[in-house]
Amino acid sequence: MHKDPALAALNIKLLVLDADGVLTDGGLYYDPDGRIMKRFDVQDGLGIKLAMAAGLEVAVITGLNSGAVEKRVKELGITDYFSGSTRKMPFIRQMSREKNLELTQVAYLGDDWVDAGPMNCVGLPMAVANAQPEIRKLAIWTSTQRGGHGAVRQAVRFILNSQGRLDKEWQKWIQDHD
Repeated sequence: MHKDPALAALNIKLLVLDADGVLTDGGLYYDPDGRIMKRFDVQDGLGIKLAMAAGLEVAVITGLNSGAVEKRVKELGITDYFSGSTRKMPFIRQMSREKNLELTQVAYLGDDWVDAGPMNCVGLPMAVANAQPEIRKLAIWTSTQRGGHGAVRQAVRFILNSQGRLDKEWQKWIQDHD
């Protein structure tokens, strides 16, 4: 594994995200009927769309089963979604085989102990700013943004910028949305 995150990012083809604490702020909001609601960051969503438009594949693996996360993932067009298991490496290995990728071509953005397995195995282990200390220690890149508050967008920008593709995507965006 590279110690230089920019060098590790050069080969990334797949970005895997945890959900709670990464895509969301980790809070569990209960309505009066006891249903759980979750908060997602719009800029993270656009960052995911930007990543996919640039050819970067995006997947979500979460230990919890959540209708809100499933709905958001589908809304963003993410087809590789796995929920209900804290053992995440089997899914990452499966995706790597199916997509013909080496683990060095995978980035993983996490925040808590359930993310340690992937972070020990992928080419670009990444953590959100408010990740647990052990997870930040495993990461070679850490966002300045908290989970659910722009950390995913920041990770996407870092990968695309390291690959020299961020400016090109910006120019495409301007042309397509003028």
